Amino acid sequence: MEEQKFSPSELELQILKVLWEAKAAAETPLAVRQVRERLSATGRELAHTSVITMLNIMTSKKMLRRSKRKNAMFYSPIVAEADVQRHELDDVLQRVFDGSHTQLMLTLLDRNDVSPEAILEMRKLIDQAKRGDKQ
Repeated sequence: MEEQKFSPSELELQILKVLWEAKAAAETPLAVRQVRERLSATGRELAHTSVITMLNIMTSKKMLRRSKRKNAMFYSPIVAEADVQRHELDDVLQRVFDGSHTQLMLTLLDRNDVSPEAILEMRKLIDQAKRGDKQ
């Protein structure tokens, strides 16, 4: 299946993260109320109607699947987290770094908050990529 290209807004990405986390914990689909509560727990307070509107928009964009149980609507993600991550990273790579993987890595490594452990893990991943190993 071909990877779909999604560029979610900030709020859409927050909702997707809530649903991806629920899916990873085998808790999906979530009702509107549950999505709203989980968004609130992250500091994003929205009216119930605003959450419904966003979920409906995301469903029409084919980011989410909607199902009905009794009188409640439930939502689960269609788009995979890894697909969104790849698309967003590729977008930044092209727009900000003119396609230069080297400049992207140099900028990342130039940050003061990259731990030695993270650098070691990156080195292992680069070595695996050089050998042709994929995770």
